[in-house]
Amino acid sequence: MSITLTENAARQIKKQLDKRGTGIGLKLGVKKSGCSGYAYVLDYAETLEANDNVFENFGVKVIVSNDDLEFVNGISLDYRKEGINEAFKFDNPNVKGTCGCGESFSVTE
Repeated sequence: MSITLTENAARQIKKQLDKRGTGIGLKLGVKKSGCSGYAYVLDYAETLEANDNVFENFGVKVIVSNDDLEFVNGISLDYRKEGINEAFKFDNPNVKGTCGCGESFSVTE
């Protein structure tokens, strides 16, 4: 099981956690959404739950619940600037298709 962050993503998460003043890491999950089936959910974690898994890269923790791990196992999370836009980018080996707008993805279950 693995979740990896690029150095840019880790730097951005740390910057946001420092700005917030609280939080132990980034919570990564999925929810049913969009035309393809699932969408990523990002939030800041304040505590760990019993069913959470913790992955650490560049001194930053990413927390994923057991329920979501099968959908994001092996993912690499990057943070990129493209023109005037800045956003997290997901490189997920489990994705079998995405919708036209790029907001949701599908996996083979």
